[in-house]
Amino acid sequence: MVPVWILDIFAALMLLVAAVSAARLVAARRQRTGPATADVDVAHLLMSIAMAGTLTAALSTLPDTAWEVIFGLTTAWFAWRVWRDASVNGVRALAAGHCAPHLVHSSAMLYMFLAAAAPAGGSGMGGMGGAAGTTMPTLEHPTVAFAFALVLAGYAVWDLDQLSGRRYSLASAAVSLVPSGVPAMAAAESAAAFSGPPPEGDLARLEASTAGEAVPGAASGSGHTLPAVLLSPGTTVGCRIVMGVMMAFMLAIMI
Repeated sequence: MVPVWILDIFAALMLLVAAVSAARLVAARRQRTGPATADVDVAHLLMSIAMAGTLTAALSTLPDTAWEVIFGLTTAWFAWRVWRDASVNGVRALAAGHCAPHLVHSSAMLYMFLAAAAPAGGSGMGGMGGAAGTTMPTLEHPTVAFAFALVLAGYAVWDLDQLSGRRYSLASAAVSLVPSGVPAMAAAESAAAFSGPPPEGDLARLEASTAGEAVPGAASGSGHTLPAVLLSPGTTVGCRIVMGVMMAFMLAIMI
């Protein structure tokens, strides 16, 4: 059994990720610039709150059924985004695309809430870190949990490798979230619909901007100010790594 104090530390870490995600949403709205990743920030915010409540019963918020509906919707959203990415970039969207890791994260969260078998005297995912000696929930179909944990760990290692290679910047990319009243991704897709597939160099810049990566040849925005760091690709990927590692840990101890 994992000591309660360790679960409390992990829950606090999840609250930190939630605070960063909320701050990113506020900063992006105020500046109207930054990577077009509002859906990712909302997903991270919701997942962090849900996991904090799972790790520590005192932080539990919504009932399990509500979380199942929420993560069902996020899974469907990112599945659609991955399908759109794959229709443009092929299978590489599954290996290195922006939305594929978030699809796995959402699916793993949905699985955890659907497959949680309540311990004696408990209810579903009502919190691992309750009273001392409380038995944590277990997951049905542990093979599925193990597979999710492996994929999550693989994406985390991939992201760590990209961070070590400085692929992601700590300065926000110069991409307007609402250029002339049209979202960046929608504008790019509209242009592609009329002019055909963009040249390879332009496609790389488009993929980088919508994935929250540094755009080759683009200005670095406002430098290393607090809003710029909050909206940076490095912060996005850092949150994604923490989320993936934490999910893999939770799946492992609940098998």
